[in-house]
Amino acid sequence: MSRKANTLEFQHTRKEGVLRTWFRGEQTNFNPDFARMAGADSALKWAVDGWAPEAPMVTPETRICAFGSCFAANISNWLASRNYSVLTKDQGSNAYVVKCGEGMVNSFVIRQQFEWAFEGKRFEEELWHGYSAESYGYDEAVREATLDIFSNTDLFILTFGLSEVWYDEVSGGVFWRSIPEDVYDPARHKFRVTTVEENKDNIRAIYALIRKHRPDAKILATLSPVPLIATFRPVSCISANSVSKAVLRVALDELMRELGPEGVLHYWPSYEIVTDVFHSPFKQDRRHLPRGVLDFIMMLFEEVWCVEKPTDEEMTRHWLTALSAAGLVSDRLETALRDGNGRMLDRILAKRKVARHPEQEEAIRAQIERMRAGLAGEAAA
Repeated sequence: MSRKANTLEFQHTRKEGVLRTWFRGEQTNFNPDFARMAGADSALKWAVDGWAPEAPMVTPETRICAFGSCFAANISNWLASRNYSVLTKDQGSNAYVVKCGEGMVNSFVIRQQFEWAFEGKRFEEELWHGYSAESYGYDEAVREATLDIFSNTDLFILTFGLSEVWYDEVSGGVFWRSIPEDVYDPARHKFRVTTVEENKDNIRAIYALIRKHRPDAKILATLSPVPLIATFRPVSCISANSVSKAVLRVALDELMRELGPEGVLHYWPSYEIVTDVFHSPFKQDRRHLPRGVLDFIMMLFEEVWCVEKPTDEEMTRHWLTALSAAGLVSDRLETALRDGNGRMLDRILAKRKVARHPEQEEAIRAQIERMRAGLAGEAAA
């Protein structure tokens, strides 16, 4: 860098025909372009990389407890449909983690459930309310049912949803959701955005309780990609959602760096798959995911975590279906693949363009052609 006539001139990376680069460290992972995101294995390469366990550990005999948001319910439903042992799918149980587990969207209430079940801790205020604002108390039978699930779990899948909470200023307790309107007291019921440290403390406490009472169990944490439906902050919901997710994502990342080496706590990047692989492919309400995208994320989960893996054909079919559901390829492709409609696939392939991004056209067209050839082979057989 030199100074000429009070003007700073910076040396560029190219000077006199010599290319100079910055030192990139011992580990460098680049952000992929669209061409690299065309294959059925692209989410595995570019989003899951670094977060997979050393070896798949889920078998049909592995007992799974999944709760924490509506996204956790999707995981439960998928694994149960694939004949895995999901304890939180037992509709005969009266445990709150079964009946309303997808409503436990903040780290405080998830921690409360573990403290209550494992160690009998009670809270001063009525913190838990159902979908119709009914009060859920500290029924001992419900606690024992929850304890039975936790005590028999081999893998806890905990999905964290948001960091905005309502709390009781007198007791300090954080509510499950909000406060029923007929008992709302503005003098004591308050709203706030929780901090990274608070959420780290909660998740660390959950980790410690599981290690104490279920030492052989594994923990898989994930961040729900479903955004806020509304915020109580005086800012736009879109920007408030960014903060709400960022607080939890930072908390999880810092804990993974702190506790991950112990081999018990793991992370599943469902949030990143939705927001970066599919570019936020929500339905018209901009909150819920189309079935094709959800199914692909669950199929990818099986590929990484389960001993019994899906076939290459299944992965490709679910990948193409997800791209179609997300609007990244022909919207008719999802129907064609679901129905096994070869003629419709022919019509799609006859189009000049099948992919939204030209950089992906060749690779995606080749995948569709393989699916079409597979249907032809089945018909011939």
